[in-house]
Amino acid sequence: MYKKIAYFLIIFIFTSFSILPLSFAIDNINTIDTTNQMKIVDTASIADTLDSVYVWSNTTNSIQNTAVSASPVDLKLESASAILIEQSTGKVLYEHNSHEILRPASVTKVMSILLIMEALDSGQISLTDKVPCSEHASNMGGSQIWLDVTENLSVDEMLKAICVASANDCTVAMAEFLAGSEEAFVERMNNKAKELGMNDTTFKNCHGLDTDGHVTSSYDISLMSRELLTKHPSITNYTTIWMDTLRDGKSELTNTNKLIRNYAGATGLKTGSTDLALYNLSASATRDGLSLIAVIMKAPTTKTRFSEAQKLLDYGFSNYSFKQFAKKGDVLKNINVTKGVVSNVEAIFESDAGTLLQKGTGTDIQEIISIPDNITAPIAVGQKIGEVSYKLNGETLCSVNIVSNTEVKKINLHNMLQNVFFDWFRILR
Repeated sequence: MYKKIAYFLIIFIFTSFSILPLSFAIDNINTIDTTNQMKIVDTASIADTLDSVYVWSNTTNSIQNTAVSASPVDLKLESASAILIEQSTGKVLYEHNSHEILRPASVTKVMSILLIMEALDSGQISLTDKVPCSEHASNMGGSQIWLDVTENLSVDEMLKAICVASANDCTVAMAEFLAGSEEAFVERMNNKAKELGMNDTTFKNCHGLDTDGHVTSSYDISLMSRELLTKHPSITNYTTIWMDTLRDGKSELTNTNKLIRNYAGATGLKTGSTDLALYNLSASATRDGLSLIAVIMKAPTTKTRFSEAQKLLDYGFSNYSFKQFAKKGDVLKNINVTKGVVSNVEAIFESDAGTLLQKGTGTDIQEIISIPDNITAPIAVGQKIGEVSYKLNGETLCSVNIVSNTEVKKINLHNMLQNVFFDWFRILR
């Protein structure tokens, strides 16, 4: 009996070696170069309405998005400065004196909230952490919830008070909790502003009360608003609250952003006003997959800032749409693997693929897939193996990398024999 098993085992190992591709065992076999071959492929599973072109290519272009020019339309705004951008791409759809240097007032808190969310999402702090209140924080004045030095609120409660009621005392308390002092926190704010390309901005405090030299622009506000909403979307759990309470119902909060209650799809974001700054607003909203950010600065009245922010958002939703081609992690296709422990690997989208379009356009979008028919092991998780581009009338709308979703080790004699014996044990069990 044992002789029979040994005999079949030898035959199985021999045949396993025979049926494996010769290239698995011999490294110097030349592979067929398929560069520059082209053919049309059916990609209905990715986007039913796209004309798809399959291009064999070894090019390594980086992710890019073409710009949609800001419309020359005049919305006849009374505010000193304004801008409208699309959130995912950052494309400017409308601007009016967008780089004019002005006082931000409490819209400053967008940057403070951004740094708080970075600390939360990185694990530096948690929502349940208790935050003490210093004498400095309790004496801030302006919009506040009258923090007392004897009480400790959670980070969750602090965020709620900052986002809903624009609480200056809570903002300073969080700044001190994160950086040790407001001054150290403001330094972080300015470093982040520089990182985001906010060249019109200098922060002097974390709350926005008037201080000489504390300035920004509507353009820069759109940059930090976009960073907050795209990198930390859970912030809308707070910025969309209309009314809530703290301290076991003893303190009532009402959102200073009236659009949250009155504008369909509103997601935030932050109001601000002082005697010198007048009335400012960073307003965000999402409808049918299109997310917009409208910034108003130095509006003459609070009513004007809301009506003109709504005018900007209405203009954007009436004239533009967002076309989603694929989502991060979607499988494009299976790619054959040579010299690997497995014969194929899933090629997936490295990031979301989509673009902003003017309404009435985008019916003849081409999808161009640049990917090899075979790849050679070893392959790392997330390794770029191709690219997909989307074009309209010869212009590239967006490009995204295609990557491997798993690791594939290079096959050798050891793991080849290991696989053979594993197969045998499964048969004999």
